[in-house]
Amino acid sequence: MHVFIHTVPAAALALLLVACAVPTAPSSQAVATGSSAKPRIDKAADLPRFTYPVKGKVEDLVRSPQAFAGFAAAVRRDTEGVLNGYEIADKGMRRDLMTQLAVLDYLAGRYGQSLERLQQVQTMQDKPADKLMSGLRLRAAASAALKHPPGTPAHAQTVAETLKAELARMPFAVVANEVRELKSAAEIAGEGLVLGRVREVLQPLADTNGSLSSDAAPGVTNARLALTMTVPLKAVWLESFSTYLAANKIDKPDIWAARNFALPASGPYTPVAVAVWDSGVESALFKSQKTNPPMVIGFDKYGKPANTELAPLPEAVLAKLPQMTARTKGFSDLQSNIDSPEASEVKRFLSTLPPDQFKPAIEEINLIGNFEHGTHVAGITLDGNPHARLVVARIEFGHTLKPDPCPSKELAIQDAKNAQATVDFLKRNGVRVVNMSWGGSISDVESELEKCGIGATPEARKVQAREMFDIQKKGLTAAYASAPGILFIAAAGNENQDSSFSESTPADIVLPNLLTVGAVDRAGDEASFTSYGPTVKLHANGYQVESYLPGGRRVALSGTSMAAPQAANLAAKLLAVKPQLTVEQLLKAMVGTAEVSADGRRKLMHPNKALAAVQAQ
Repeated sequence: MHVFIHTVPAAALALLLVACAVPTAPSSQAVATGSSAKPRIDKAADLPRFTYPVKGKVEDLVRSPQAFAGFAAAVRRDTEGVLNGYEIADKGMRRDLMTQLAVLDYLAGRYGQSLERLQQVQTMQDKPADKLMSGLRLRAAASAALKHPPGTPAHAQTVAETLKAELARMPFAVVANEVRELKSAAEIAGEGLVLGRVREVLQPLADTNGSLSSDAAPGVTNARLALTMTVPLKAVWLESFSTYLAANKIDKPDIWAARNFALPASGPYTPVAVAVWDSGVESALFKSQKTNPPMVIGFDKYGKPANTELAPLPEAVLAKLPQMTARTKGFSDLQSNIDSPEASEVKRFLSTLPPDQFKPAIEEINLIGNFEHGTHVAGITLDGNPHARLVVARIEFGHTLKPDPCPSKELAIQDAKNAQATVDFLKRNGVRVVNMSWGGSISDVESELEKCGIGATPEARKVQAREMFDIQKKGLTAAYASAPGILFIAAAGNENQDSSFSESTPADIVLPNLLTVGAVDRAGDEASFTSYGPTVKLHANGYQVESYLPGGRRVALSGTSMAAPQAANLAAKLLAVKPQLTVEQLLKAMVGTAEVSADGRRKLMHPNKALAAVQAQ
């Protein structure tokens, strides 16, 4: 199944490597004819697509100011054309396009214009932390560049002074998580990571297609920014963020401890079958909650039956599993600003990674992250509920830079059939709650098609991606609808975007038995990464949540992957207390007792209030 896990096991790595959101493409119905009104964009897939021919090495394009200038001019023209020529319904997409222009301005030496755009982006932000932190590093670099040329000691000194002055005005409780993430990104920054991505991700695209799409083109822009600003100023970022964090050693209050409850092992409680539909679970870690024999259904990434609890690992990787789980802890410690041997190893490994080691290193990190994911999610789902009975529904996620397998209509059809087979299995085994901490969008399919060299033009890929995506989404929707007595819980996604606008599924599916959950932190503040939108009806803690990895090690991970199982956990507990609850009653208790923030963006789950509501019925 062509889906992507909603977790942030290596948030710093993601911040450094993932390109800014970019325009995708318009459907034909998005273009207005015979009217002076701007065409309206209601879905990300309706944005225009563009193609940028690339000859030779992408690295030369990134390194050469002259070569980059021509490329950047074309990207600027098209980005401005989209912003000026279309009515884009989604504010987040408008912010992303404006940010891309601000980066291009900085790289072209238009520092004042870059600052003006970044200020506009700030005014368009909705999350409290984003209103303060949006574009912080670029703002500091552009402000300093108005006084001193980038690359000079005076510029670096002014960046540091500007950054410290900005941070001093910010309330720590609001921006603490974001500053920690920026510090961790700085700690792993290195030219090898940047050039490795250029050589192993962008170059194959150019070689295969003779061009880069508007999805991939910002990777060139971001690589040049990294080589000219982010990496050269690494010491400045580290010193500034470290100083701020050292001066504000205040832990955020934990609102969840007082809200949560655990069920005793004995009493008038009913066993509840709970499915973790994910990358696999080591059920031996949950001895009192697993079934005997374990109830498992699974399919591999080729759509073939694979009814094992965990995906098999290659022998070479299996031998390194202890080292790799330690690395997972290192990523977590970096995100939390914890100085540990594991964090030091991750910093050393990634910051000094040679470009020719990028591909095997990143693919191995992805593979292990997939392997660990389902077990971590299961630990959150089952926590404090001895009456839960684990059912494992396993799917495999891709981990290679070039998709394996490549998308196809045949695979999409098989995935849809497998989704129905999975739900039928869950129904036969009496499952009442299903957690799904994964998702994918039509743009993901289109990107995979480009990486595989499928589709002669972006427009052709658009048509193919739509057909494949719709087959899978319709299959999932039909499968969920066929089990009205099961509550399916989806993660909102970690793209900081409207899941409905981006068509991230299953988060955007509207059904009476599907609940989409966004992430907040321990204090109830909206996580920087969490996606949002009209289908997100509940928020739970998804920031540095501790749970198990295969083998039994406990590590804290972040993501909406960690928020969704909090809701699944509550649903299963409520059903253990009152098994006759319908899905409608269950949702009323969970969503109806949530505390809505003043701005209406957060609906904070309140387990104790939900329990009281159920007991009062």
